[in-house]
Amino acid sequence: MAKILWVEKQIDYEPQGIMSMSAVLKEAGHDVQLTIAAQEDPIAFAKHYQPDIVGYSMMTGSQHYYFKLNRAIKESLNGHAPMSVFGGPHATFFPDLIQEPGVDGVCVGEGEGPIVDLANSLDKGGLDPNIPNWWFDVDGEIVKNPVRPLIRKLGDLPMPDRDLIYSKHAVTRRSPIKHFMASRGCPYNCTYCFNHAWYQIYTREKRGYQRSVDSVIEEVNWVRDHYPLEQVVFLDDLFIIFVDWLEEFAEKFPKEVGLPFFANVRSNLITPEKVALLKKAGANTVSMGIEAGNDRLRNDLLRRKMSRETIIESGRMLHEAGINLTATNILALPTATLEDDFETMRLNAEAKVKYAHAFLFQPYPATELGEFTKQNGHMAGSFEDIGAIAWDSSILVRDDTEKNRMENLQRWFAIGVEYPWMEPLIRQLVKVPHNKLTDSLYWWIHKLFKGWAITHRVHPIKITPKVIWSNAKHFMQMEA
Repeated sequence: MAKILWVEKQIDYEPQGIMSMSAVLKEAGHDVQLTIAAQEDPIAFAKHYQPDIVGYSMMTGSQHYYFKLNRAIKESLNGHAPMSVFGGPHATFFPDLIQEPGVDGVCVGEGEGPIVDLANSLDKGGLDPNIPNWWFDVDGEIVKNPVRPLIRKLGDLPMPDRDLIYSKHAVTRRSPIKHFMASRGCPYNCTYCFNHAWYQIYTREKRGYQRSVDSVIEEVNWVRDHYPLEQVVFLDDLFIIFVDWLEEFAEKFPKEVGLPFFANVRSNLITPEKVALLKKAGANTVSMGIEAGNDRLRNDLLRRKMSRETIIESGRMLHEAGINLTATNILALPTATLEDDFETMRLNAEAKVKYAHAFLFQPYPATELGEFTKQNGHMAGSFEDIGAIAWDSSILVRDDTEKNRMENLQRWFAIGVEYPWMEPLIRQLVKVPHNKLTDSLYWWIHKLFKGWAITHRVHPIKITPKVIWSNAKHFMQMEA
């Protein structure tokens, strides 16, 4: 039996990848533990647990934090030398991080099979350097293995190990809102997304594959039997790709589960038939990417391939069906102006968006738009300057005055969508130069409105005062 320790900086909601990998590891007979740095000392935990493998799952922007923490953990264990492995999006697209001091292995792509094979190998007495998906540092020599095929039969995987998370993180355990995945993959190639890079790794793979409806229902009902659950959130990139699956889901889910749910959709896939199926199944909220109001930015720069009219019409259909619509938007895009961002705000209002998320563009490496930004001189600094979150500031080259106003607009964006009549006032508010007082005030206004919208629009369910207080404290502590 190998001992595996997952290390997380903080948890905002259930990490699906870690839960799935923990489940397959336990099924294979290994022991798995989790430490969360935001609530305990991971170095002390590692010294007590003495793991054989220490694992980190990283997004771009968080890598330096985990590199530093990993070195500290390895140094603290002295004679016991665990294998430190890294996975997740950043590791997948930048496996050269295997050269970073203290990194022993990098997992490229899906992790369930690779992590079990690694644990089995170590349990048998030594590292097999030829495990698919892994890059290893073997005595200074870098071994690069090809990836195995993607997991097609998702229903064959064991149920995600939620106990691993809920036993350590009280907020997610107590919350009546819990997160699930019914599918993996997306068939689209938006330039700001890593999707095209993913399918350069998995060149022969189909884009998008579902779990069976029965498998999804089984997991949701198991969670409801063991933990509080009143709102289901599906994290799938796109929930409405396969009509036949959606038809079966709409028939079974309300009868066998009967809980409201949230899912991600895409404007040009919305039809009266799919809206009716979502309503029948119990969707109370869906989210779609609007991203930019300007047609050139949306369709040429971002390659969204959808018209303004399509976005407005899809919003109208959802509104008339009584399904709340939330939307994601990207401000401060390369070649965009402040007026373009105000146009995006107005389009959200026209589409009857109930809560509009607004992110400041970050030029992530390995994305087409990130590379475009770098190659065309739009980026101030390098990819290493990108932070772990995309809310606070833009690293693009831009006039300081306009940059300041775009960053301020991000704080007021959702309010401007909710109350379009406030646009003239917001135009004045965004002109205020950055300073500690107004930055703090704008942050609080943004957070408070977002908190209200999440409980009344995004997840409109009744929750107890105790849970409200617990979630509010957690929400205010989140980096975003």
